[in-house]
Amino acid sequence: MSLSGKTAVITGSTSGIGLGIARALAADGADVVINSFTDSEEDHGIAERIAGEFGVGARYISADMSKGEACRALIEKAGACDILVNNAGIQHVAAIDEFPVGKWDAIIAINMTSAFHTTAAALPLMRKSGWGRVINVASAHGLTASPYKSAYVTAKHGVVGMTKVVGLETAEEPITANAICPGYVHTPLVEAQIPDTMKKYNLSREDALRDVILQRQPSKQFATVEQIGGIAVFLCSSAADQITGTAISVDGGWTAL
Repeated sequence: MSLSGKTAVITGSTSGIGLGIARALAADGADVVINSFTDSEEDHGIAERIAGEFGVGARYISADMSKGEACRALIEKAGACDILVNNAGIQHVAAIDEFPVGKWDAIIAINMTSAFHTTAAALPLMRKSGWGRVINVASAHGLTASPYKSAYVTAKHGVVGMTKVVGLETAEEPITANAICPGYVHTPLVEAQIPDTMKKYNLSREDALRDVILQRQPSKQFATVEQIGGIAVFLCSSAADQITGTAISVDGGWTAL
């Protein structure tokens, strides 16, 4: 339990990658704060189940990550933040000349600007405790591009850039900042899209995965939320003390092309 005594705040963490990271950090002994904007009974139940399963402190705090003051308030309400995982994100697909302005603003705010606000609020707490980790969940789209994803690609490139800046600004301190850049990850949201893809292209599940969904992922396999969580735990270990300001690809070879 190497992270015992540490508190991790994970944004956008009631499902998918965020929840996988929260569970991995809790399994390694960290107290965790999970987050979404819904503030439902189920959200609080997820925190309770993490606490019971791993024997750590676990809380749910609601915050609208599209609002800077709410992002900073999340860190303040957490009370401590040794590990900050910026994971909250949304997506919309459209040609740039048809891209809804409201969707652009929301994606930039939630996927990128929220990480600025949470990081700015968390760094003083990390400095006070004498140790810290900033882990930004970017994307393969933080290193490359796809058509019709202008806002998402812009935001994720921005997150990778900000990761480098934070890594440089904290380089002489016991604080690191790194980005994890997943390709396609098997989450409930992705799983729900598979039947529609099969129907649209009249393909079997295997062919829909290989030829459509995972077309750009050379391994033709999804990454898993457990794998992403394992990388987050590694970045919090002493083995990663000199890893900072970098982007770690978990994309089955996508960005090697």
